Amino acid sequence: MGLKFPKIANAFAGIAIGVGAFASAAIAETELVMSSWLPPRHPIVVGAMKPWAEQIEEVTEGRVTVRVLTSPLGAPPAHFDMAAEGVADITYGLHSFTTDDRFQRSRIGQFSFLGDDAVSGSKAFWNVYANDLDAQAEHEGVKLLGLFVHGPGVLHNNVRRIETVDDIAGLKIRVPGGYIADLMADLGATTLFMSSGEVYEKLSRGVIDGVTFTYEALTAFNLTDDLQYSMRVPGGIYNTTWFVVMNDDKWNEISAEDQAAIEAISGEAFAELVGAAWNAADEAAIEEIQAEGIEIYDAPAPVLEAIKQAAAAYEQAWIDAIAADGYDGAAALGAFRAQTGVAY
Repeated sequence: MGLKFPKIANAFAGIAIGVGAFASAAIAETELVMSSWLPPRHPIVVGAMKPWAEQIEEVTEGRVTVRVLTSPLGAPPAHFDMAAEGVADITYGLHSFTTDDRFQRSRIGQFSFLGDDAVSGSKAFWNVYANDLDAQAEHEGVKLLGLFVHGPGVLHNNVRRIETVDDIAGLKIRVPGGYIADLMADLGATTLFMSSGEVYEKLSRGVIDGVTFTYEALTAFNLTDDLQYSMRVPGGIYNTTWFVVMNDDKWNEISAEDQAAIEAISGEAFAELVGAAWNAADEAAIEEIQAEGIEIYDAPAPVLEAIKQAAAAYEQAWIDAIAADGYDGAAALGAFRAQTGVAY
């Protein structure tokens, strides 16, 4: 005759149910997919995107997780619309990749003479664009979580040291679109738009003579063998503005508590995180660039003056354009530069 232990069996059943419930609670309620188009080892992916994804899981106690893809779900210029349309849950990209005027007020972060490091520049961009210029309104259809800029933009070329504006004339220069495309054209360059990943081939084949890039981009995209001169200006000859956005429907699936936790590590906190990653990458790149024999030099006074005159005209045109919508562009630019410490 077999022995029966109903009470013990029931107890074990209860334990099993409890363990199962605990395991279910530990499973993420929401998994978010981030389409990432920079190389997986790019300093921004390694130093900002992935750490931020890990922070999201931590602050939501595992209820929200982010999977950063090693290959993008679309071309870099498509990434804003990909988030808006739900192709990906989270994306990042450059405002200048979108050729329409939907991000007109974002241009504040693209001008010359804005900042000498990516932390102060990114924090200023978030603080001024998000608050004074209502960035969320320009990012319709998505939840805006991050805004940032890179370190000061530099003009690199493999033809000649630029001593006068005439030395720029005829150079075929890669630009990321936006303000710097207009500025370089005004200074006499022939501009070509292309994404970062296309530059190596075009430069090595002689299709272009140079690029407007950060220092770190020269090492990140293996360009040091094909460049000879890097001309810098105080606060950067230009910058690029970036967004990090989430699909609205996905954002609304997240509880209010977890939304608040994510927002606390986004915005200005993310600007500081990504800015620090840019700065570290620039510092390491400068050493490598100089070791490769590329000459880094300050823009001569005549070139600097020409840049200032052209830049002032573009700033005024932008100030006038956003004034029609009730925004004070001059005050916003003043606040931006006050936060970065650039005298202009």
